[in-house]
Amino acid sequence: MTEEAAISDKELDPNSTRGKIARFSSLLSQQIKNNWQQNYPPESRKHLRSFSSSEVSELVGIAPATLRQMSLDNEGPQPARSDGNRRMYKLEQINELRSFLAEKRPAQSLQFNPRRREKDGMQIVAIANFKGGCAKTTTALHLAQFLALQGLRVLAIDLDTQASLTEMLGVQPVLEVGDNETVFGVLRYDEERRPLPEIIRPTYFAGLDLVPGQSELQYFDYETPAAIISNKYVGDEYFIRRLATALRSVEDRYDVVVIDAPPQLSYLTLNAVYAATGLIIPVQSAMIDVASMNQFLYMMDEMLEQMAHFGAPVDHEFMRFLLTRHIPHDVPQVNIAAMLRSLFGESVLTAAVVETTAITNAGLENKTLYELEKGSVGRDTYNRAIESVNAANTEIFHEILKVWGR
Repeated sequence: MTEEAAISDKELDPNSTRGKIARFSSLLSQQIKNNWQQNYPPESRKHLRSFSSSEVSELVGIAPATLRQMSLDNEGPQPARSDGNRRMYKLEQINELRSFLAEKRPAQSLQFNPRRREKDGMQIVAIANFKGGCAKTTTALHLAQFLALQGLRVLAIDLDTQASLTEMLGVQPVLEVGDNETVFGVLRYDEERRPLPEIIRPTYFAGLDLVPGQSELQYFDYETPAAIISNKYVGDEYFIRRLATALRSVEDRYDVVVIDAPPQLSYLTLNAVYAATGLIIPVQSAMIDVASMNQFLYMMDEMLEQMAHFGAPVDHEFMRFLLTRHIPHDVPQVNIAAMLRSLFGESVLTAAVVETTAITNAGLENKTLYELEKGSVGRDTYNRAIESVNAANTEIFHEILKVWGR
């Protein structure tokens, strides 16, 4: 804090608007910290559940009888036994099983182990839109976990100052993410800039790493206008190329990067869009959401035109709209969904993610659908939710595989 700022704070009128805001912010921050420390003590960490043999069979693509026989023959990773004597596998073991089967059946190696080959480029999928409440973070989170469940090496990047993705992946932004430990530390314009590998964290979800977010991300938008005016940062250092440049340093470590972009057209969002090979735009099939998305598309078009003019053209391998929080029996929603499909054709994913209490209830436990224990919500509710999420994620996965020539 500068001397002038310290003096200003001492002279701050506690009854002024700024004084009240400063006091309320301090009180609330301390209470949030207290609550987090009580609910998530330092020794407390999220753990991913184990998976039943039927779930493993479906994930890996082999018959349940084959998996059972492998266990009896001591082939591949050996599962633990539940209280009911059911075979249960950890995600790490599922990945071991994929590698074992890929080696044992070379003709099917890509089916069992779909990681990118040396000639395949790392795919960077940005999830972006203006509208809050369109399930942007939920989409990014479930997609990242789904891809990890398929055996891919995934990096999730949280560019949102609210840092919901970070919290859902087991990291408390206020308590556990310090200064210069977000993408801001990688993109900043001064001598404190850090290499991307230094700020990547493993998560409890095997195959999924995280670049966390927190409030310091806003500083990039504050600092970028001055950097643009200075004309000092050109080529790979140009403001819009900085994330793409940083991601090249981890190409050998990951198959897919999933970026949760901020809910506004900021410099961070533009970095995400420029770096991306694929763009997913989640939208709720309600007119206010569609109108907001239209503004997003209009402003994005103007920004892309300017970027191309200054030598930074943007193109993507795929761009798809994803209908979220969809209620199949709501007539206005059905009509709006039909309108979008009529206007945008195949650019709208066939699957829509349904509005469901299963996702809400999972969120209350700081979990995703993939982390819920069966029985945590009603069977029909869970099945309907997981089927819609899996269907949407499978379509995106196939877009990635298509880019890889499969």
